[in-house]
Amino acid sequence: MAPRANWKGYLKLSLVSCAVALYPATSSSARVRFHTLNRATGNRVKRQFIDSETGEPVETDAQVKGYEVGKGSHVFIEDEELEAIRIESSHTIDIESFVPRDQVDQRYLESPYYIAPDDKVAQEAFAVIRDAMREKGRAGVARLVIARREWMVLLEPLGKGILATLLRFPYEVRSEDAYFDDIPDLKLPAEMRDLAGHIIDTKAADFDPGRFEDRYENAVIELIRTKQGGKAPKAREAPRPSNVVNLMDALRRSIDAEQPATVAKKTPPMTSTGRSARKATASKRSRAGIRKAS
Repeated sequence: MAPRANWKGYLKLSLVSCAVALYPATSSSARVRFHTLNRATGNRVKRQFIDSETGEPVETDAQVKGYEVGKGSHVFIEDEELEAIRIESSHTIDIESFVPRDQVDQRYLESPYYIAPDDKVAQEAFAVIRDAMREKGRAGVARLVIARREWMVLLEPLGKGILATLLRFPYEVRSEDAYFDDIPDLKLPAEMRDLAGHIIDTKAADFDPGRFEDRYENAVIELIRTKQGGKAPKAREAPRPSNVVNLMDALRRSIDAEQPATVAKKTPPMTSTGRSARKATASKRSRAGIRKAS
């Protein structure tokens, strides 16, 4: 089945434009999901909106969005009125500037999407914009409307396509000052820094998300399998680390404990395709095991 686009419109660079489609680059559909049931009957329950004053259910066609302008006073906003708001970014990704990628604060990154040309006519212009960014080593900053909200978006070449990452606005990113101001400036002994640096060296590796494992998800799947088999689940208590009393001693013992970790670095990294295939296979096997147990 061909991927379904979340958004279709035009990618624009000055007077050059081309038809493009936007696709989500991530998915949470493989996660274990639960239904809320009536414990007595086992039937699924439905959620209802209840009038806070009358206690009566409010049907969908009677619901309306409201913005509070005073205590208990709201301005009603209809869906049609929101749909009528048309700005250029509703249908165009207009690149406003190009910035060095390393200047983009990681805290501003929100959600990744893929951009691809939407028809054969658009392919040449799309390639020109993509390759120009790659050759200059810069990322584009543009605007885009998704789900009735305008986003700033970062554009980067990725293979034959473009990676678009939605960006948070400054008012959405908290300053670190309030959280870090109380941390004192400590003068640490050189030996401590050297020991910590050595531990980092023993754990050095290439970034490989194929090695990521969702241990909580796996534990949930195992819990489901156990209960399907009519067995009582075993309680697990995770170890709780505590503050180190003797930091120098803990660093020295850590070096001894981490020595075998250097062997793991010799494992060749897996390609992105291989990682995806392995994850998909593991996910299918896990869920297949749940179904078979029943």
